Amino acid sequence: MNNSLTNTARLLGAGLRALLVLTLVTGVAYPLVVTGIAQGLFPGRANGSEISAGGRVVGSSLIGQQGYGLDYFQPRPANGLGENSVNTRYELLLSGATNLAADNKELVKQVEDAKAKVVEDNSVPGHTVRPSQVPADAVTSSGSGLDPDISPAYAALQVHRVAQRNGLPVARVEKLVRDHTEGRTLGFMGEPRVNVLELNVALRELVVRKG
Repeated sequence: MNNSLTNTARLLGAGLRALLVLTLVTGVAYPLVVTGIAQGLFPGRANGSEISAGGRVVGSSLIGQQGYGLDYFQPRPANGLGENSVNTRYELLLSGATNLAADNKELVKQVEDAKAKVVEDNSVPGHTVRPSQVPADAVTSSGSGLDPDISPAYAALQVHRVAQRNGLPVARVEKLVRDHTEGRTLGFMGEPRVNVLELNVALRELVVRKG
């Protein structure tokens, strides 16, 4: 009986020691090492790819935002699944697509309405936008609804409006777009793109300097 209790106590002690070691290794040491490496080598990515302006964080380069006024470049539509009830800091939509088929009448109307709005908003005195010039990403949301980027074509389409509303030369705004256009990843993956938040932060800085 005593031997049985002794063996049980030994097993419990060994189990507790193993639990303590595993907790320290996997719950303390490993996270600290991974966090340290990430902060040392990739601090920007480790901290959420934050974008700052005016001394404060205004968003992440990985998450699209809505609500820009017409003085700024507009992002893709964000027809997600509903309002995000958890993280409302940037008034995000839930990650998700519309789940509507390409021939769905509701989706077709959304696209037609969006195209008409893009044409109306970006046609300014001396420059008229034709419906045929409107790229697909200007009227459709991404699969997540949170795409932070637009195509160079959509950014270029907005140049005249942005220049006119901010009192800037068109050539200067065109250069701003070129400077913020990223090529394909590793030269062959994905498509060229423009991060809307980064572009708008640079635009704001340009307008402030002009003033």
